[in-house]
Amino acid sequence: MAKPHQTLNFYFASLVLAIFLCCFALTSSAKSSHRPISDSEIREKKNACYADIESGLWGRQCKSSIIAKENCALQCLSHTCYGLIYESDPLEEGEKDYIRSQEYKYCLHKLSLGESLEGIKGSFDF
Repeated sequence: MAKPHQTLNFYFASLVLAIFLCCFALTSSAKSSHRPISDSEIREKKNACYADIESGLWGRQCKSSIIAKENCALQCLSHTCYGLIYESDPLEEGEKDYIRSQEYKYCLHKLSLGESLEGIKGSFDF
């Protein structure tokens, strides 16, 4: 009969292996899909970010105003793209920035394809 600590070790090892396999499957399927993230997927993920913000996971500052919530949601959606497009000049109250919005979306698409993010900033300036 197996000793209790041997049984626990087996379950723990099995759990670690299962988590590793799930993570590997998720990352490899994301990399091999070779399709950009869709607008509906972006919307779905952003709505999940809004829910996290509303629940307080992002702190009080993210609920202080509509624009603070939007900046936090953009950062939640992609810290990398937010850093590239908005971090040096976050959205301000009443600001509608169509160009940076398009750059951000382009960044999300390139990121989902595993492509280089070089040249994104300023790519929609005319």
